[in-house]
Amino acid sequence: MRNFSFRNMKQCGCDYRSPAVVAPEGIDRVLLHTCCAPCSSAIVECLLHNGITPTLYYCNPNIYPLEEYLKRKEECTRFALSLGLEVIDEDYDHECWRAAVHGLENEPERGGRCLRCFSLRLKRTAEYASSHGFRLMTTTLASSRWKSLDQINQAGRQAVQPYPELIWWEQNWRKGGLQERRNALIRQYDFYNQQYCGCEFSIRH
Repeated sequence: MRNFSFRNMKQCGCDYRSPAVVAPEGIDRVLLHTCCAPCSSAIVECLLHNGITPTLYYCNPNIYPLEEYLKRKEECTRFALSLGLEVIDEDYDHECWRAAVHGLENEPERGGRCLRCFSLRLKRTAEYASSHGFRLMTTTLASSRWKSLDQINQAGRQAVQPYPELIWWEQNWRKGGLQERRNALIRQYDFYNQQYCGCEFSIRH
């Protein structure tokens, strides 16, 4: 597997230009809820290119089995640390997640189980953001074409409601060529690229 650097990321596609993004209120520091390295890659590059420093918050109790969780966490951590970024590892509490989605096991993708899952993970992200001085948070979940942006933003808006100082950054991280850039970076850096969202119920559908 290859090492990372922001310079290398910018150079690995000679015709690529990261889209211009402006964070709400011009804030230059964001807590980025991160689901995996592939989904993070183009977003992190875009943020850095635009002068915004992300701290990666790895909170994914939905991922199953434990070996899969650890593989994704290690890849995400390797990516963040190679770029000189901080990564926060939330404790893995799969049983808590199972309890949260109880009764929704047979829901289809983009159904009620997914919304409940997003809500749990983003509420934890908001709690951390508020207690550690962040004013802005967003998620790499919004980069996946398999997920509902409406559900993600609904969960994000609800997550920040208890914290008046905290802003949910409702950004579509699929636009501006970021989806294509994500795919290029996966190939460039030989990321481990999982084939399901993470939970045991998504494997079945």
